[in-house]
Amino acid sequence: MRTILHVDMDAFYASIEERDHPELKGQPIIVGGRADQRSVVSAANYKAREFGVHSAMPMKTARQLCPHAHFFPVRMKDYAEVSHSIQNIFRKYTPLVEPLSLDEAFLDVTGSQLLFGTGQEIAVSIKREIKETLNLIASVGVAPNKFLAKIGSDADKPDGLVIVEPDRIHHFLDPLPISRVWGIGKVANKRFARLGINTIAQLRALEPRLLSELFGEQGPHLWKLSQGIDERPVVPERQAKSISRETTFSQDVTDLEILKTVLIELVEDVARRLRKNELRGRTIQLKIRYDDFSTFTRSVTVNQPTDITHEIEEAALLMLEQRLPERPLSIRLIGVGVSGFDAGHLHQRSLFDEDDQQKHSRLDQVKDQIANRFGTDSIKRANRISTDDTDAETT
Repeated sequence: MRTILHVDMDAFYASIEERDHPELKGQPIIVGGRADQRSVVSAANYKAREFGVHSAMPMKTARQLCPHAHFFPVRMKDYAEVSHSIQNIFRKYTPLVEPLSLDEAFLDVTGSQLLFGTGQEIAVSIKREIKETLNLIASVGVAPNKFLAKIGSDADKPDGLVIVEPDRIHHFLDPLPISRVWGIGKVANKRFARLGINTIAQLRALEPRLLSELFGEQGPHLWKLSQGIDERPVVPERQAKSISRETTFSQDVTDLEILKTVLIELVEDVARRLRKNELRGRTIQLKIRYDDFSTFTRSVTVNQPTDITHEIEEAALLMLEQRLPERPLSIRLIGVGVSGFDAGHLHQRSLFDEDDQQKHSRLDQVKDQIANRFGTDSIKRANRISTDDTDAETT
């Protein structure tokens, strides 16, 4: 039986700001861009969330809801350094670490327990070390698979530790609302409500055949998750077949400009990780999940493997603008990934102009150097600079 941990840092960016400004402890803190219509909230601490502030909300709205909050610009270099320290803590216990973003990761500690104790003991040790060395709080779920571990880490935030024992899986899942199952959104919730299905216990009792009739190919997937079955392995990033990043919004996003802003940030992160791992890929993929949990992926394949931010961004934005289904925007999740890695680093003619490609490659190299020294927010592409970027930030 596997033992999987899902470690999730609590209000990561905002918690770092609160740690670095102890005089603001207990006060609302919001991290994000400038207060123009294209800027969004990157993080809000739990005090700010009490006023309705959430990630991906326009900063103008956040300022209206919580004008007395302390606002901080994104310090990505500092957050990335803290994340690197956290990843190093994880790797003391297992090499099987699958980062999902700067602030969360799956760990497979099945083979580590003879050295470090049970999954629970490892989780306690990781939480303690993060607190003692970085003065930050993590929530951890410990379970036989990713699905259960992820639900566990979310179940008792902040500073949570939830253990899902193999013989208590149904006891853990049964009272939870069906919305906790990946794949069940607002529309599916309504369909289940009409059937009188509100909890995972009730979902689990349904015949798989009925779920297939209701949800097609997604039906068996929902049935497996309701049973607590998830067979996906933990895949370390260097062994991954793709490098990707996605974000799930706390509230559905209907504004295309906000989606573009978030997508550009995701592309920047994916491209940096490709270059860091000395990987280049041929296939660029966009992932979109709507409010009814219907999920669409779109992809484009370029002639020459790439790690160039501009090329990935251009392809991702084109897919977002032109290749989505013709339906109202109400987006729960957006993600971008690159796959089809070029192991041999072979060069051939690019889909993009060669001189232009070399220019953007040099630009990325310079940007990486500046970001490594001064932080990623210290340099931006011209199309991301807002009219408010020359104003002083209120803190």
